[in-house]
Amino acid sequence: MIQMTLEFSGEIIYWRGPAPFYFVAVPPEQSSDIKAISGLVTYGWGCIPVYARIGATEYKTSLFPRNGGYVVPVKDAVRKAEALGQGDLVTVRLEIR
Repeated sequence: MIQMTLEFSGEIIYWRGPAPFYFVAVPPEQSSDIKAISGLVTYGWGCIPVYARIGATEYKTSLFPRNGGYVVPVKDAVRKAEALGQGDLVTVRLEIR
């Protein structure tokens, strides 16, 4: 069974695609660690299911590959619960199980 826990800080960024989303980019070093196990944990298209925690809020989501690394979606419910917005610096804890 694969299990990995990572923690890092990053800025909440806004991506205006077909639907607007907010993300935090996973730093290069942690992205490399994730890539090393990605073939064992992805469910397709390079997406990787994770448990994420920002502040006191824990939620399930999936990492998305982007520009050679990964991004963590920051759901509306999380942003509201933690009073966060674009440009805020947050600490993210990820668990890949």
